[in-house]
Amino acid sequence: MRGLLCSPRLMLLLLLQPWESQLQFAGPRCRTGPLDLVFVIDSSRSVRPFEFETMRQFLVGLLRGLDVGPNATRVGVIQYSSQVQSVFRLGAFSRREDMERAIRALVPLAQGTMTGLAIQYAMNVAFSVAEGARPPEARVPRIAVIVTDGRPQDRVAEVAAQARARGIEIYAVGVQRADVGSLRAMASPPLDEHVFLVESFDLIQEFGLQFQGRLCAIDHCSFGNHSCQHECVSTFRGPRCHCREGHDLLPDGRSCQARDLCNGVDHGCEFQCVSEGLSYRCLCPEGQQLQADGKSCNRCREGHVDLVLLVDGSKSVRPQNFELVKRFVNQIVDFLDVSPEGTRVGLVQFSSRVRTEFPLGRYGTAAEVKQAVLAVEYMERGTMTGLALRHMVEHSFSEAQGARPRALNVPRVGLVFTDGRSQDDISVWAARAKEEGIVMYAVGVGKAVEEELRQIASEPAELHVSYSPDFGSMTHLLENLRGSICPEEGIGAGTELRSPCECESLVEFQGRTLGALEKLTQNLAQLAARLEDLENQLASQK
Repeated sequence: MRGLLCSPRLMLLLLLQPWESQLQFAGPRCRTGPLDLVFVIDSSRSVRPFEFETMRQFLVGLLRGLDVGPNATRVGVIQYSSQVQSVFRLGAFSRREDMERAIRALVPLAQGTMTGLAIQYAMNVAFSVAEGARPPEARVPRIAVIVTDGRPQDRVAEVAAQARARGIEIYAVGVQRADVGSLRAMASPPLDEHVFLVESFDLIQEFGLQFQGRLCAIDHCSFGNHSCQHECVSTFRGPRCHCREGHDLLPDGRSCQARDLCNGVDHGCEFQCVSEGLSYRCLCPEGQQLQADGKSCNRCREGHVDLVLLVDGSKSVRPQNFELVKRFVNQIVDFLDVSPEGTRVGLVQFSSRVRTEFPLGRYGTAAEVKQAVLAVEYMERGTMTGLALRHMVEHSFSEAQGARPRALNVPRVGLVFTDGRSQDDISVWAARAKEEGIVMYAVGVGKAVEEELRQIASEPAELHVSYSPDFGSMTHLLENLRGSICPEEGIGAGTELRSPCECESLVEFQGRTLGALEKLTQNLAQLAARLEDLENQLASQK
């Protein structure tokens, strides 16, 4: 009796043998076509030793049913707890036996459950070309299978959305104590095909059979009428049509046409090229006009500005709207002449705290600024606008962060973008910003408070406050902002960078000062005359 009680692992392994063999189809091995497949395995302390052994056998069983090879399915495995460990990368092994050996040698990490960190690692490292993934232009499907037994201790929704946006298809497999809401936040749509909840590790083979069944579809190009004009490639999702070199696939997914002229010539368009039959034409962003050369767009080219954008990253904005905000910021950048000598741009994001995404002096071209804007990660907390204004006044316009010296007389412009009421006081630092000579603009969306926008903005408010009822319709604000921010049309018209100590500058300054004093003297004389008339009228009445 004692011998039976002391050998649960032996009995478990005996039970595992039948379903490990079940995971292998009878007949030819599953042929999926090219596929990059990464397993992300939870090895936190909540996964008990015999459960981890079950998961190990599950991986081995799946491998035995796949067509593994450099030109077929490449497999990578990472495990995670409070840290992430690569068991083997996509390009490490081409033989199934080597993969099985690495999996059987796996030692659990037995710490926390940082699932978001694991997804970040899979996206940035495991699916990189350096780790053995095929390049995006090869169009090889990228699949991540996340197996977890608990609730993540970090955020997963945002990083999973980024991974899906990069073309990674995510299957979320929850075992026993797994949190269903987190699984749904991670998985690709449709959720009913990508979320699996298994009652215990002993039943994880059920997911294995379903998953392998999806991968091991028949050769879709050999069966049925795929109607591809040039070439059909079978994937686990179904047939996919490819076109010969120099041709592009049309929206119907089957037909091909010669690649448009814009992709085949050095068109020189500053913003966008549009093919028209055997020719092409250049387009400019909304609010800009095509110049006489037919290629360049008019930008803010006269004068110079140091522009700091304060962007609301609070949770009320929501991730999808934050992406619209970043796009809106880049549309502003499109009409600026960004350069070290021209307009410099800095970006600050605020929520319950403040973070400088990049200072004024970091990027010297519009393309670099736009790329940095797209890389900004959403903070998702409270709305401390007053704290953000203080940060801008004390740090963002300092020479250490790239602002030009005050002596050069370069206009300093702050643009605050917010969607709601601030949770702290803004009055002190809104006033301080204007006292420091910063021209302030306020852009409000949705539930933004008009009183706060006017308090932030410089006078007159009609020229410095903009509002949109929703994020989707913000683009109508661009023309107003362009007319206000562009130096040749607004505050910085004709600003020249020159030393205030130069003789010409001193003469110009003296001339302006004397003119102002002369005008002030005339006004005082007129005021004195009017006061004298008023005294005479009062005396006559007496």
